[in-house]
Amino acid sequence: MKYLYFSAPWCGPCRMLGPRMKRVAEQVSVEKINVDEDSEMAKQYFVRNLPTVVLVDSEGKEQERFVGIKDEKFYLDKIAEYDN
Repeated sequence: MKYLYFSAPWCGPCRMLGPRMKRVAEQVSVEKINVDEDSEMAKQYFVRNLPTVVLVDSEGKEQERFVGIKDEKFYLDKIAEYDN
């Protein structure tokens, strides 16, 4: 399981979520995707709003999606639900 973190440099909420996702990435796998540089990946996962964090399994299949800003504990607790 890992998180795909879709963001953009011009997105204010993304800049707020960025440091939190860096701390989450210290404990679980997080792949940051800049939608301006990788629009194909954003299209593949139907990202319409930023920031969007998608929890995917080892095959890249979406399990859950979160839009907006959440705290670190939320992301860590959510991924732990899948590890049990």
